[in-house]
Amino acid sequence: MSRTGVFICHCGTNIAAVVDIAKVVEKAKSMPNVVYVEDNKYTCSEPGQQAIKDAIVKHKLDRIVIGSCSPRMHEPTFRKMLASTEINPYMLEIANLREQCSWVHTDREKATDKAIDLVRMAVAKVAKNHALFTSSIPVTKRALVVGGGIAGIQAALDIADAGYPVTLVEREPSLGGKMVMLDKTFPTMDCSACICTPKMVDAGQHPNITVMTSCEVEKVSGYIGNFEVTIRQKATYVDHSVCTGCGICELKCPSKVTSEFEQGMAQRRAIYKPFPQAVPAKPVIDAANCRKLNGKAKCGICQTQCPQGCINFEDEDKLITNTYGAIVIATGYELIDWKSIYGEYGGGQYPDVINGLQFERLVNASGPTEGHILRPSDGKEPKSVVIVKCVGSRDPNKGKGYCSRACCMYAAKHAHQVLEKIDNAQCYVFYIDVRTAGKAYEEFYTRTLEDGAIYVRGRVSKIYEEDGKLICKGEDTLSGQTVSVAADMVVLETAMVPAAGVEKVATLMTISRDNDNWLQEAHPKLRPVETHTAGVFLAGVCQGPKDIPDTVAQASASAAKVCGIFSKAELQTNPMISKVDIEKCSGCGDCAGICPYKAISMQDMEFIEHGKKITRRVSTVNSGLCQGCGACVAGCRPGAIDLLGFTNAQILEEVDALCL
Repeated sequence: MSRTGVFICHCGTNIAAVVDIAKVVEKAKSMPNVVYVEDNKYTCSEPGQQAIKDAIVKHKLDRIVIGSCSPRMHEPTFRKMLASTEINPYMLEIANLREQCSWVHTDREKATDKAIDLVRMAVAKVAKNHALFTSSIPVTKRALVVGGGIAGIQAALDIADAGYPVTLVEREPSLGGKMVMLDKTFPTMDCSACICTPKMVDAGQHPNITVMTSCEVEKVSGYIGNFEVTIRQKATYVDHSVCTGCGICELKCPSKVTSEFEQGMAQRRAIYKPFPQAVPAKPVIDAANCRKLNGKAKCGICQTQCPQGCINFEDEDKLITNTYGAIVIATGYELIDWKSIYGEYGGGQYPDVINGLQFERLVNASGPTEGHILRPSDGKEPKSVVIVKCVGSRDPNKGKGYCSRACCMYAAKHAHQVLEKIDNAQCYVFYIDVRTAGKAYEEFYTRTLEDGAIYVRGRVSKIYEEDGKLICKGEDTLSGQTVSVAADMVVLETAMVPAAGVEKVATLMTISRDNDNWLQEAHPKLRPVETHTAGVFLAGVCQGPKDIPDTVAQASASAAKVCGIFSKAELQTNPMISKVDIEKCSGCGDCAGICPYKAISMQDMEFIEHGKKITRRVSTVNSGLCQGCGACVAGCRPGAIDLLGFTNAQILEEVDALCL
C-alpha cells in the first residue's frame, strides 16, 4: 500500500484568491492512499521544500502530490528536492492549480471543485508511478555556432575563451552580419565597425575557433553531447590557403554587379570581398555573375593575373562531417520586403524612398557616398528628410503584428545624423509611439528632439512624387489634423523578420517556430536561450527582434549554457521517454515517421516463436534523442509504445478518478 503526501500551495494569492484552499485540503485527506495533507503559502520556497522533506521522514511517505503552479515551471525544482530524500524524484505529481484553475476562473466554488478534481487525478496517477532512473551519455566537447553575425561571434569567443574548440559557420563570404553594415550605434554613437571588426578579427585568429565562411549546415543527426553535423563548403573558386588577399584579381575583373553589402547602392566585381575589413580578408568568385563560370564569355583574367595561382575554376562544393556536443543558432534577421506590401509608399518606384539599412550605408564613411548623405536619384544633398517608423511592424493587416524593438532608437539615431551632417536640414519623424526602454535610450531620444527633430504622431498614409519632391501625407493624431510634408528623401524604418533559410535550420535542429517564423525558446522566462531539443541554444535575433546589447547578452548566455554542458564528463538523460513493447510491435514504422526528433528507428531482431527462430522488424528508441513528447504513443496502432511517466495505465487511472 502506497503512502501519499499531498501539499497544497497558496502561491501567495495567485491560487488562494480564487480557490478555497481549506476545502481542498479537507477533501484531499479522504482520498485513497493519502496519509498526510498540509498547505503552504509558498511551497517552492526553501521553508516550503523543507516542510515536505520533514513530512517525508515523519510520516514515511513514498509518493508526493503538490498542488501548485504549472509543472513546466517548478517540477524540476521539486524533483531536485526529492533527490535529496529517500523518495525517487519521479514518484511526484504536480496538480496545476494556478494556470489551469485559479488563473482561468472567477467563480470560487467552481474553481474549488475543479482544484479538488485536479488533486484527485494526481493522487490516482501517482499511485501508479514507478521509480525512474537516469542514464549517462558521453560528451564531445566541441561546439558548433551557426551564424557569423555579432551574436555568433560573441558566443563563439566566449566558448573558445573557456578552452573549448568551436566551429563558426557563416553562409556569407565574411563574418560580421548586419552589425558591420551599420554606421553608429545608439545611444553612445560610437562606430559600429570599430566595435564589430575587432571581434571578427579575434574570432578569425582565435586558436580554438575554426571559421567556415561560404558554408551551410546540410544535415544534423544525433543528440546532446553527440551531434553529427554535415556542413556544405560552397565552392569559392579561390584557394584561401594560398591567397594573400592582395586584391589584384578584384581590380582586373571586368564584371560588375550590384553589391549586396552596399544594399544595392553600389557595385562590386564578380570576384570580390564583401567589404574591406572582411574576415577572412580573401575574395570569392560569384559563379552566377562570373563570365567564365556562367559560360557567357571567355574570360579568366583573374586567373592569369593572380601572382599566387589561387584561382581554381574547377572548384566544387565539399561536404565536411564532424561531431559536436552542443549547437548555438545565431542566424540573425533581414528586413521585411516593404516594396511588395506597401504600394502606397511607392512600392520601390521612387529611388529616394529607402530603408534604414540603406541609410546606414549612405551615412557610413566606408559606404558608397563616403559618409555624405546624398540622394540616390541625383547625388544631391537632401534638405528635408522624412523618417517613417513601424513600416511592417505593429501592422498585422499588411506586415507583422509585433514591435521590432530597435526601430524607435534607430529612427532617433538617423534623425540625429541628418541634423548633424546636413546644414539647415529639416527632419520629420512619423511615429505611433516612442519606446525607449534601454539604458540611456530616453536621454538619447530627448537629445534628438533638442537637435530639432520634429516628431509627428501618426502613420504616413501615402507617399507620391510631385514637382521633384516626395509628398508624405498622414495625420497628426494628437491634433487631429492631416499633415503633408514635402521631402527630398524618405527613410523607412522597416520590420525585422527571420533570416531567409531559417525554416531549413529549424527542421534540421528540430526547433519549433512561432507564428511569425522566429525560432521558439523552451520557456520565455526560465529557459530563454534553450530550445526543446536538448543541447541546441538560441542567440540573438533568430529568436525575435532585439538590439545589439540584448543580442550580445543572449549570445553570452547561450555560451554559458554550452560551457555548462562541456564542464561535465557525462550527461544525465531524461528517463521519461518512450518504451517499445517489441512483442506487440508490428513493424509498421509509423512511429518513426511521426517522431519529430528522429529518435525512433526500425531494426531487425530475432525472436523465438513456436520453437522456431524468426527475424522480425521492430521499433527501437534512442534514449539520447527522445524528448518524451508522446507523439509516437498516440500514433501507434497496435498500442506497442508507452511513455514512461505517462503510461496508458497512469492516464486511465486519472480518467477513472475524474469520473468518480
